[in-house]
Amino acid sequence: MFVIRLFRQDPIPFAHPHTPSNRCFCYSKLRDHYAFESPPSLSPKPPPPELKPRQNKPLKPRYKPPSSLDLADKKPKHSDLPFDFQYSYTETSRLVRPIGLREPKFSPFGPGRLDRKWTGVCAPAVDPKASSLESMEDPKLEEKRRVMWENIQGEPLTGAERKALVETCQKKKTKRQINLGRDGLTHNMLNDIYNHWKHAEAVRIKCLGVPTVDMKNVCTQLEEKTFGKIIHRHGGFLVLYRGRNYNPKKRPFIPLMLWRPHEPIYPRLIKTTIDGLSIDETKEMRKKGLAVPALTRLSKNGYYGSLVPMVRDAFLSCELVRIDCQGLEKSDYKKIGCKLRDLVPCILVTFEKEQIVVWRGKDYQPSESECFLSVRESFDDFDGNTKCVDSDDDEDDENFDNNCCDAGFQSAAKQNPKD
Repeated sequence: MFVIRLFRQDPIPFAHPHTPSNRCFCYSKLRDHYAFESPPSLSPKPPPPELKPRQNKPLKPRYKPPSSLDLADKKPKHSDLPFDFQYSYTETSRLVRPIGLREPKFSPFGPGRLDRKWTGVCAPAVDPKASSLESMEDPKLEEKRRVMWENIQGEPLTGAERKALVETCQKKKTKRQINLGRDGLTHNMLNDIYNHWKHAEAVRIKCLGVPTVDMKNVCTQLEEKTFGKIIHRHGGFLVLYRGRNYNPKKRPFIPLMLWRPHEPIYPRLIKTTIDGLSIDETKEMRKKGLAVPALTRLSKNGYYGSLVPMVRDAFLSCELVRIDCQGLEKSDYKKIGCKLRDLVPCILVTFEKEQIVVWRGKDYQPSESECFLSVRESFDDFDGNTKCVDSDDDEDDENFDNNCCDAGFQSAAKQNPKD
């Protein structure tokens, strides 16, 4: 029975090798009875190409990003600004000539980017080939600056217009502000001021640090270099107006400094012996000066606008004055001492132990009364005379920083209790 069942089963179908798998299987006797071979392909594959020997091709140069120092086929730029380009316009005195340079005269504007020659201190506007600062400034530049300032400013602002501009520069109205720090009014800061003037007629400037010892110079330099006008000042806060006829599209070209130049070497501030005194008297003067009670203590990056009047008042009762400068940078209190020497005037005794000790001298005479800028001031008079702002016009004072003055300057607060 088992054998019969095997013969009754269907035979296994033969699958042709060239038959697709999805087609049914069929029986083929070609391979069994005939010597059948499949025909060659009608489209034979081409033979693989022979590999050519590899040649030594030159390597592709690496990508080099564009640089502002690459001035191929570019002419040096020219600026019509009628003043010398310096790194700082408030911390560099042209009256003191340097005795040397700390580096070669590499222009901070980049090689060949400007048609003015860098002398190591500034880029003069008078003579591009100048190598020293001995020559006096061209009187034509002063006249040119005055004409440009008058053309841009136009008619003076009225009291209502000034008050409206000052109101828009309050902290609650706008956050736009330019900070003037220890380096003073730098050259690149001029470009920042013009950028702010694109969006508003006036800009708020906050002044702190060494330049605030001589705020009158800061205000003067700002107006001369930007051709604007200061319409309000409260402590270290200034409001700089651009002018009625100012056109942002016709702003002057200001070349930017690509790096900070090294400061030149100036004569020593502290001499071995004070003029008119012997060596022993100088040593005794320094010991006595360090033992004198400190007149005030300067805070770091504070407002020092009342320092010069304080030292002048102290010289009426004592010949030596000591100012505590603990926490300040060495370069900062040296610059402060240099400013006191020129503004008070006085004689520098020592900078030891982070102290500034000044001596009034043997034949001291109180200086005549000068026009110092008060804590709160307005610049409304077109002729340049300053007038104090009345209390009715000071509605914006509460929005200014009342803590800009140093804590040690109590005399300034007594002059105006609202400050």
